[in-house]
Amino acid sequence: MITLRQLRYFEALTRHLHFGRAAVECAVSQPALSMQIQELETELGVQLLERRREGLALSVEGQEIARRARRILREVQDLGDFAKLSGAGLAGEMTLGVIPSVAPYLLPLVLPALRQRYGAMKLRLRETMTRTLLEELTHGRVDVVLLALPVEHPDFESLALFEDRFLLAVPAADAASWPAEIDPEEVSRQRLLLLEEGHCLRDQALTYCARATAEDGQIFGTSSLSTIVQMVANGFGVTLLPEMSIPVEIRDGRVALARFREPQPSRTIGLGWRRSSPRKRDFMELGRIIAEVQRDAAAKALS
Repeated sequence: MITLRQLRYFEALTRHLHFGRAAVECAVSQPALSMQIQELETELGVQLLERRREGLALSVEGQEIARRARRILREVQDLGDFAKLSGAGLAGEMTLGVIPSVAPYLLPLVLPALRQRYGAMKLRLRETMTRTLLEELTHGRVDVVLLALPVEHPDFESLALFEDRFLLAVPAADAASWPAEIDPEEVSRQRLLLLEEGHCLRDQALTYCARATAEDGQIFGTSSLSTIVQMVANGFGVTLLPEMSIPVEIRDGRVALARFREPQPSRTIGLGWRRSSPRKRDFMELGRIIAEVQRDAAAKALS
């Protein structure tokens, strides 16, 4: 009989394609994991893995069984969540994934509110880029993700929470040369500083300032908004900043901000989760709190 243990071991092996690393993740010895994989192959009557010169690879049958195994494991996890958390609301455990261009600006406001209202909830946080978060959401390693929408995946459901507008950060010494309202073509004539590849904020900036990609040598890559702001302060170029980041990132008199002309560019921040999850009510409540906290922070910034 196929066991959940075998499926878990196999799922870990499909990600690592290395018996040793998969065994470490599963907290078992390598021989024990290898034996379970062999028993799974015997039970199914197919070869799941191919040993090649460059390392392990999934067979054609193994790829399809891996896809089905992940679905089974997700559904088992969701079943357990339903039984364990039914009626518990935000008093249970939850793993929240957050993208880097949101986490340092929103979490310091949201976490105290959650602790005050739902002190019994055990919240785990995972901060990484969108692609990784969605993969981990698929595999059940995070319960819900806070990111820029849309999330185009048939297995996911999402909830839009608020709009986060973009502003242009420029060296203060050059601020007088910019118009009161910025046109995207003005940005295309400047050195546009961007996050490294993989960050959705980079893609959003290039989408809005599309002509900037045509100027060879004008696009830079870095790993954090704080680094980009310092580059702007030192006259290396300009960048788009999310409005939520302004209170944290703009504390330097050498950086000035300018608005874009209407319609101002923005991103939609929201939550995403697996459609099969029984915790939609919890995620909706989490979203309500996040939206409320952000709305209060925005109102405070205007006052």
